[in-house]
Amino acid sequence: MRLVLNVIWFVLAGLWMAIGYAFAALICFVLIITIPFGIAALRIAVFALWPFGKTVVRRSDAGIASGIGNVLWFLLCGWWLALAHLISGVALCLTIIGIPLGLANFKLIPVSLMPLGREIVDADVADGDAVRF
Repeated sequence: MRLVLNVIWFVLAGLWMAIGYAFAALICFVLIITIPFGIAALRIAVFALWPFGKTVVRRSDAGIASGIGNVLWFLLCGWWLALAHLISGVALCLTIIGIPLGLANFKLIPVSLMPLGREIVDADVADGDAVRF
């Protein structure tokens, strides 16, 4: 089932969202000081291509630097990526087949707003407080 959902996701939303994250990474790489944000954006871009079967968990070693970095991320890239997930999620929820994909888009909004201090792992490995897809 994960494979079917991932293929449908890739065609309807995943490719476009990954391109958006790649564009955000490009902006971060150009600004040089935000290269770590660009790396995070590329990590999320891969996750946005095939989200089913993966999950996002909070890293236990994330500290105040991740919090400050998330504020900068939000100002540079996070708000418009979250807006893209919201618009794409609403559009997908207009059809019955697209409802699971729209809900997956809504679950990607928190990680698009605050990616630092989070880790993407297999859903089978994650503990109880993970956001599952």
